[in-house]
Amino acid sequence: MSESPFDERVETFLTPRDWLRYGVGRFLSADLAFGHGATTALDEAAFLILEGLGLPIDMLDPFLDARLLRHERIRLCELIEARVTTRKPAAYLVNRVYIKGVPFYVDERVIVPRSLIGELVMTAFAEDNALIGDPGNIASVLDLCTGGGSLAILAARVFPNARIEALDLSPGALEVAARNLEEHGLRDRIALKQGDLFAPVEGARFDLILTNPPYVDAATIADFPPEYAAEPTLAHAGGADGLDIVRRILSEAPKHLTASGTLICEVGGGGPLLELEFPHLPFVWLDTEDTSGEVFLLRAGDFGLAKPRAKGQR
Repeated sequence: MSESPFDERVETFLTPRDWLRYGVGRFLSADLAFGHGATTALDEAAFLILEGLGLPIDMLDPFLDARLLRHERIRLCELIEARVTTRKPAAYLVNRVYIKGVPFYVDERVIVPRSLIGELVMTAFAEDNALIGDPGNIASVLDLCTGGGSLAILAARVFPNARIEALDLSPGALEVAARNLEEHGLRDRIALKQGDLFAPVEGARFDLILTNPPYVDAATIADFPPEYAAEPTLAHAGGADGLDIVRRILSEAPKHLTASGTLICEVGGGGPLLELEFPHLPFVWLDTEDTSGEVFLLRAGDFGLAKPRAKGQR
């Protein structure tokens, strides 16, 4: 790093509290977009400071007034400036993201994982309840469109007896997933396969299918801020209305569910369109801490009721 532009800040901002104040102000003045693990300038600055210093991700307060070493101050200055000048998601700058406290490696080969299903797996699905029953009775799980493998890894933590397969079309994404499996010691429990949707598991059936497929419509992608445009387009693009891949999943999933199997799928804001197109599918919409109506649940027996409307039919 060329030190001249940084000298004054590095010599003046001595504590994490100083850098937190500076980072928040810098991010707000640059009008950054958030949403890749942090939703505000304050949370984003705190994340970069903690991760940049190698501190526990949920323990900023005890360290706020600690005196930082010079190389630590340089590191924080570099991260804050990189976030502003590159407009990359913070997770790419530190190659780390967390879902319910579980860490994952991430880089530009994959979307920054932030699936609502991850929250559900770690909360609602982790207990015996009416949604999926006893987690110990789940014998097979498919993570469709796995990206960096986060949902498969979370599933391995919650469903101790499950055979788990994770699929993705992108070879680069599967390389990231393989690294995450290695970091979590799960190479023997999760099988990674490359291919288009269900093609790599033709003939196989699963008790639980989890999928966070691409579901962003073309107009939204064209208007992406730089942070979202930095992610692989393949991981976002769901066609003109965002639901092309979801429709394929609804068409093919029945052949890959056991008789008592369950499909859990994230669709963002596409719920109303799906309900219009598939009026006889009894979608169950699952709420998370901050969202409602963005993840649906369907059971194997529900698909016998499905009669999709013809295009243009109301």
